Amino acid sequence: MIEAETSRIGPVDIAVLTFDEAVAAVDDRIDAADGGSVTFCNAHSVNLARVDRRLVDAYSDSLVLNDGIGVDMARKLLYGAPFPANVNGSDFIPIFFERSRHDLRLFLLGSRPGIAAQAGAIITERYPRHRIIGVRDGYFKPDEEPALVNEIARSGANLLIIGMGQPRQEIFAAEHAAKIGMASMSVGAFLDFTSGAIPRAPGWLRAARLEWVYRLALEPRRMFDRYVLGNPRFILGVLKDRRRND
Repeated sequence: MIEAETSRIGPVDIAVLTFDEAVAAVDDRIDAADGGSVTFCNAHSVNLARVDRRLVDAYSDSLVLNDGIGVDMARKLLYGAPFPANVNGSDFIPIFFERSRHDLRLFLLGSRPGIAAQAGAIITERYPRHRIIGVRDGYFKPDEEPALVNEIARSGANLLIIGMGQPRQEIFAAEHAAKIGMASMSVGAFLDFTSGAIPRAPGWLRAARLEWVYRLALEPRRMFDRYVLGNPRFILGVLKDRRRND
């Protein structure tokens, strides 16, 4: 199993990997079949982790991949160089599906009712060597959770895809790792993007590392705190970390 170098941004240790190295590292976790989780960390994630110990604990047991320009800038400021690649979930997961050495058996969990099934149909069409073993929306009640975990554990899947938003998805993966057994990947809005429920930014905006601007324009009320207030909060936190480390 790849033991990745990590860089600490806020309270989160983020792996320093290329796309190919990240693919191999995720494949290793699938081979292990021990509940190992894969997660992504962006500026918003760091802000959440600074105030939520449960998320810090969940990240500490995960392979954490870097997502977005915020953590890239933070690594350059704190360590003198950016991450070798922007391994954000929406770009990385399709690459992983293409390059994985496994024929994946996927259980899709998350988003609104019907979205996971729509995403599953599209994944099956695009990547026919992989199979969708089960789907479930993310709107389950706490008393339904034990039965859901049993369903996932018995499904025969080898990778659980969780799209329930942060920090809920990471905490779910950490709490149920031993019972579920298989590797998991917490993917944020990937199921919504894949199904078409939420459009992705145009390619030129993604290339400019400005997809967050598009999401803010698309959902200004929901994204206001994350980006308009959250980005300055993140930068201030990183500057404080740098002063403490000097």
